[in-house]
Amino acid sequence: MAEYIGYLASFFIVGGFLLKDLKTIRFINMFGCICFVIYGIFLKDYRDVNQWLLPVIIPNAILALVQVYHLTAKSKTV
Repeated sequence: MAEYIGYLASFFIVGGFLLKDLKTIRFINMFGCICFVIYGIFLKDYRDVNQWLLPVIIPNAILALVQVYHLTAKSKTV
């Protein structure tokens, strides 16, 4: 099951680059990053933190938070 989540995450990350609207790109990318975090946790034994794929989880968790920030931040117009 985890492999399918990984494929879904890849689909959303790549699919986001095919779009033009920045807000939609950020939303799709955020969803892909969340899928990669889930993938990194559940690919092996999720009960053992040592089995988690931290090189996948950490950057995607950070990127998901960056996307949330940009999606919720008020735009500054001068």
